[in-house]
Amino acid sequence: MSVRVLVADDQAAVRTGLVLILSSAPDIEVVGEAADGQEAVELARSLRPDVVVMDVRMPKLDGIGATAALAADGVADVLVLTTFDLDEYVFGALRAGAAGFLLKDTEAADLIAAVRLVAAGEGMVAPRVTRRLIDAFARGAVARPAPPPELEKLTPREREVLDCLGRGQSNAEIAAALDMAEATTKTHVSRILAKLRLRSRTQAAVLAREL
Repeated sequence: MSVRVLVADDQAAVRTGLVLILSSAPDIEVVGEAADGQEAVELARSLRPDVVVMDVRMPKLDGIGATAALAADGVADVLVLTTFDLDEYVFGALRAGAAGFLLKDTEAADLIAAVRLVAAGEGMVAPRVTRRLIDAFARGAVARPAPPPELEKLTPREREVLDCLGRGQSNAEIAAALDMAEATTKTHVSRILAKLRLRSRTQAAVLAREL
């Protein structure tokens, strides 16, 4: 089945380019375009795409606010795609519930691969951004919160899966590391998100790193 994608960017030329790139993949269908965050939320709620490719800086409602709205509704997974890799955008997008964060200088093939990964329930963060995230945690630039009380609800196996998420491992990698079926891994991830009241596996990974 095709991956249904909504593209949200306030620059018409950029939207056109993204649509051309994504439409070149035989398994991706662009079902709509939005010129601002508010329109992105409204179109996503009506069109129900699998993935929303979301810019950050847009009028009416920025990409982070739009991502938070869509993640809260569980409407679609969001892949943030922006020119700016400022920490406030990176952490803001991930905390809002974005499943992925890429920069606009990403190669076309990598963008297509990222959309497929996000649609499959995986997370995707640009390598350059990932290194900065890890550096930020390492030097203590990111405040470490107290463990949420919901953490106690996790089973020992779910805690192991959460630790793997914090290491950036995919479902297949987690399944191999913990010697279980990939379908079982997906079930554990879903339960972790529900118990911790998180909106995406990327949020779970950020929480695991923070803890």
